[in-house]
Amino acid sequence: MRRLYSLVLSILAPLVLLRLWLRGRRAPAYRRRWAERFGYVDKVAGHPVWIHAVSVGEAQAAAPMIKTLLERYPDIPLLVTTTTPTGSARVKALFGEQVHHVYMPYDLPGAVKRFLLRVQPRLVLIMETEIWPNLFHFCHRDGVPVVIANARMSERSAKGYGRFPGLTTRTLANVTVIAAQDQRDAARFAEIGAVAERIVVTGSIKFDITLPASLREQGEVLRRETLGQNRPVWIAASTHAGEDELILDAFALVREREPSALLVLVPRHPERFEQVVALSREHGYRVVQRSEGVACRPETEVFVGDTMGEMMLFYAASDVAFIGGSLVPVGGHNVLEAAALALPIVYGPHMFNFEAIHKLFIEVGAARQIRNVDDLADVVATWLGDADQRCRVGQQGLRLVQGNRGALARLLAIIEQQLATLPARR
Repeated sequence: MRRLYSLVLSILAPLVLLRLWLRGRRAPAYRRRWAERFGYVDKVAGHPVWIHAVSVGEAQAAAPMIKTLLERYPDIPLLVTTTTPTGSARVKALFGEQVHHVYMPYDLPGAVKRFLLRVQPRLVLIMETEIWPNLFHFCHRDGVPVVIANARMSERSAKGYGRFPGLTTRTLANVTVIAAQDQRDAARFAEIGAVAERIVVTGSIKFDITLPASLREQGEVLRRETLGQNRPVWIAASTHAGEDELILDAFALVREREPSALLVLVPRHPERFEQVVALSREHGYRVVQRSEGVACRPETEVFVGDTMGEMMLFYAASDVAFIGGSLVPVGGHNVLEAAALALPIVYGPHMFNFEAIHKLFIEVGAARQIRNVDDLADVVATWLGDADQRCRVGQQGLRLVQGNRGALARLLAIIEQQLATLPARR
């Protein structure tokens, strides 16, 4: 099954490169560093711990773990791989030269073997839901432990992997530890063939978010000097294609009740920044872009966050947060960053990537899940107009975040155990 998988992947490789080239029309970084994706990377001395974080969200979630590893193991190099250029940029912004960074190799036998030969990791940490048959096979062959960290498995993903039971079971047999976010994730990993004794429920390390000491002050400055001190601000964060139109329609309804409201619209992918600016103007809104470095005027209606690495700052300057990827079937994004700033949170019907967390938020009244544009506009307008209700909901979310911390310590204990049991490597 793995050989057949490799054959199919080899046949599809030219199409994958074509997709990278096409994406490069809007984001030129996709057309660079292709050799890394086939395992042609510089050698890394010292047998690093290899951490794979697909894109921005995973890199941000892994940041506290990486910082702790840098502090506790200063003599062990860290290699962080990503799949996307935005993830690459985030890793570099967070850690600079403290870690090595390259792109993850495609899961082709030649690329993986070449990569492992040049990197020679002592331990591999795969963030969240990345299951790669060839990578896991060759790591096992070379005696390199593989830990799936902060592991989650949605019902949709489980069904997908379940279509190939032989390949999935054999792949998961090569995993040393699966550190699952909750019991549902653990059960789904077991259902698709993971060895039950290797699954540990640690919780989500995303609850262990640490806010920069000056973040709230920076948010106040952005609010006062750029967005407008005396107007309600609604942020729509990490939006996707097909979702922005719905948000702009909802914003028109919000402004009927809150005429001075400002929408902070932050697309998930940078190649869509200009498209979202144009779309906002097509809807008749007056727009200011963050990259322009100018303040909103009283008549400005939409502020487009077209920069990278400033999402937490935008949250800190807002009153209400909508979580993108949930009005379209993407599966939603992380709600915990907004909750850590005590923002009331609203999202659409598609939150399957964060099923357990979003259910916790609904249960304690820390978020609202809506079905359509009318529902979204009603919730946002109500919260913007009612500071007491807004504060109550936001505080519930903050308490939920504070009460579920500790996953990072449990995950680090697993990592330390793996490092302690490894034989000395020359």
